[in-house]
Amino acid sequence: MPLKPAKRAAPPVNHERWLISYADFITLLFALFVVMFASSQADRGKAQQVSDSVIKALEGDKMASMISAVLGGAPDNAGKGGVSIRGPGGMQRPNEDKNPKLAELLPSLQVLSHELKKEIDAGQIQINMEARGLVISFTQAALFPSGEDVVAFDAYSGLEKVATAILKIPNPVRLEGHTDSVPIKTARFHSNWDLSAARSIALLDLLSTRFGVPRDRMSIAGYAETAPVASNETEEGRARNRRVDIVVLNEQGILAEPAKPDTAK
Repeated sequence: MPLKPAKRAAPPVNHERWLISYADFITLLFALFVVMFASSQADRGKAQQVSDSVIKALEGDKMASMISAVLGGAPDNAGKGGVSIRGPGGMQRPNEDKNPKLAELLPSLQVLSHELKKEIDAGQIQINMEARGLVISFTQAALFPSGEDVVAFDAYSGLEKVATAILKIPNPVRLEGHTDSVPIKTARFHSNWDLSAARSIALLDLLSTRFGVPRDRMSIAGYAETAPVASNETEEGRARNRRVDIVVLNEQGILAEPAKPDTAK
């Protein structure tokens, strides 16, 4: 009588399989907390670097797409995320804080753009964000009678709004006078250099004495006709060049200023 083959014992149940899912979960959780911490920091550039590093480390893994969705949403044509960064740092487009030296003055830009809307619409004031800081440009007609350096009373309202914004931030301010290329020679002003510098000084005196802006936060410059923003060949261009700029300097703009002695003891 032939022997029946012996039954094979059933393989033991693997009770450790849960560790694989657990390890994936812990890795994803760690990456999420790293991203949340990075996005809460003031330096958004570093936050983006951290997020990019996490995604690169997990490249090819399913979790990478999940983290990418949290960081930047579905990729656009350039391969970059298309939604806002979310987390403890709030909501923000990835490109908004590309230059933190400019971003520091964005709130002031928004406030002044709203407060001075009437003057901006009338063409009396222009507000621009430049590499050196926030530039508030008054046309000559908005501040001074032709050929004079006494600030017109009608300009006080707009200057008060600018002074209020300046007092809310610690940044230094430079007052820059500009003229067109038409020469001037009067008993008071021998050249456009004299006129542009005198207007900067007049504005400094007014901001200090009437609106309380500390003098040690301000400086003046006279550029005459050497820094035009339009062609001096037309009357329209010359009118644009006759201006006074109030420049709220950012970190980069401050580098061009003379160093002040440390008075701390």
